[in-house]
Amino acid sequence: MLVTILTRILNPELAWSGPFLYSLGIHLFLLAACALVPWRRVPERAVLIIPLLDCLAIGITREAADQYLAVLGFLLVFPVVWLAADRRRSGVLLAILFTVLSAVLPPVILGTGFDGPDFIRIVLLPVIVGAIALTAYAIANALSLQRRQLEAQACEVRDLLAASEERERLIGTVMDTVSVGVCALDAQGGIVLMNHQLSSRVGRTITGTPTPDDHADCPVYGADRKHPLPMERHPAFRAARGESFTDELIWAGEGTDQKAYSATCRLIEGAGGQRSGAVLAFTDVTALVEALSAKDQFVANVSHELRTPLTSIVGYLDLGLAEEGVDPEMEFFLTVARRNAERLLHLVGDLLTIASDGMTIEPRDADLTDVVRHSVQAAEPKAKAGGITLNLISDGSAPGHFDPARITQAVDNLISNAIKYTPRGGAVTVQVSNDGHELRCEVTDTGVGMSEEELDQAFTRFFRAANAHSSTIPGAGLGLAITRSIIQNHRGTISLSSSPGTGTSAAVSLPAAGAKPPSLVVV
Repeated sequence: MLVTILTRILNPELAWSGPFLYSLGIHLFLLAACALVPWRRVPERAVLIIPLLDCLAIGITREAADQYLAVLGFLLVFPVVWLAADRRRSGVLLAILFTVLSAVLPPVILGTGFDGPDFIRIVLLPVIVGAIALTAYAIANALSLQRRQLEAQACEVRDLLAASEERERLIGTVMDTVSVGVCALDAQGGIVLMNHQLSSRVGRTITGTPTPDDHADCPVYGADRKHPLPMERHPAFRAARGESFTDELIWAGEGTDQKAYSATCRLIEGAGGQRSGAVLAFTDVTALVEALSAKDQFVANVSHELRTPLTSIVGYLDLGLAEEGVDPEMEFFLTVARRNAERLLHLVGDLLTIASDGMTIEPRDADLTDVVRHSVQAAEPKAKAGGITLNLISDGSAPGHFDPARITQAVDNLISNAIKYTPRGGAVTVQVSNDGHELRCEVTDTGVGMSEEELDQAFTRFFRAANAHSSTIPGAGLGLAITRSIIQNHRGTISLSSSPGTGTSAAVSLPAAGAKPPSLVVV
């Protein structure tokens, strides 16, 4: 219709034949059929009657029109594409067939006959239209395939989204069910997820997201319950720096409302191995700490009551051994009694140390090398008696600011443990070094070693490795706990590395000269 109107405008004197006008009526009829027929109620392929009849209508219009309207033949592209886009090979065959019929039937219907150009058109038109139909068919199938793939992907995405939402609800329910406060952080330290146990004022404070009022009403303290926790030691800031830790004790609040929390952090690794966040867990251990404090108080009271009579027993045994003319057999009995009494007195002293609420240290300028040398000299008789080689390696002086008596006690415990757990013929090496920033003392033995599980509990009070029980090695399991308490009071660190059958290495680090700890530190 548009081509006809444009032709009338460009050439007003053009005369229209009756067959041409009748062919326009066929186009109008097909247009009306497209609009009025309820195609959704008829079979799906019934709509193809429109492009099939359109091919014939275009052929009649072209045959009945003047030479100026020969371009109407190009309109065959539209029904041909429609048929080929049906995505079935029969659509391509129908497009070619009705293209041929659009060239053959109009001359027969209108009685115009065939001439040379008509035969050429009958031969070439199917070739051209066939190429167009095949191209349209291929494009339609490619688009259909892409649509099916997109629909399948959309279905997968919907399923994944539903599964993700289900997992999120499950994780949320689990997190809100457990009694532990859990908080997930992103790589920048921002909170991604937090359960309701940490939504309180205390929870906001210990996770590093307090309001100004929370800071004033709910301060956070270190393990000593007295000194405010520095911001760089706060669990949330340590997690944001990529630091992993286990069971770090902190206190939140004031007075009777003060609560103890055990903080644990584990890092989240991304697909490429880089750190992508961290998970913090806060467990309310107030009741446990109070119970342990009551137990320690009980142990301290009992130990204190035992010390006085034990001291008296040792004193009277010394008097008995000092007498002249004591029967050799009786002297042997008194010596055995004195040795065991001293052992029991030493154990009572350890119990008092480990059970005390605080440990006062008296730091002064001292040389770690001299302290370690004296400990090695004191342990040499015991090492020789056990057939163990005791070596000291030192790079020279190691000046620092610490309590020599307490550090001597810690080094004695490490050397004593190394000798006890090293079989005859083994070796214990003590090495002291100073890099200008920290003092380091490392005690290495070739003893029985410990497993990973035993290493995790090595600093626990009264814990003893399985091989210690099986080999009847004496001890109460307090030495390492006391040693760690002494080192931590000096703002130092202690670590263990070991494997079964190859020995154990204990490394102690203390601040070098110039970094002075406070005169009183609480365990």
